[in-house]
Amino acid sequence: MDSDIRLTLRLPVDLHTRLTLHAKRERRSLNADLVYLLECALPTVAGVADPTAGEPAAPARPGGRPGPPVA
Repeated sequence: MDSDIRLTLRLPVDLHTRLTLHAKRERRSLNADLVYLLECALPTVAGVADPTAGEPAAPARPGGRPGPPVA
């Protein structure tokens, strides 16, 4: 990263446990794994365009999960 930003984040204990276990399985630090997961998820966040893709993200379906691209 060119520059880093520190962020304080509150997580439920069970989510922190799941994330910690996932990071260990992937042999990454918790921070590196969180960055990786966020980078993977970012293009699919409803209503937020990926500036590198040149197109808007898919709209959200009920329940907050992204749906298929709208024609």
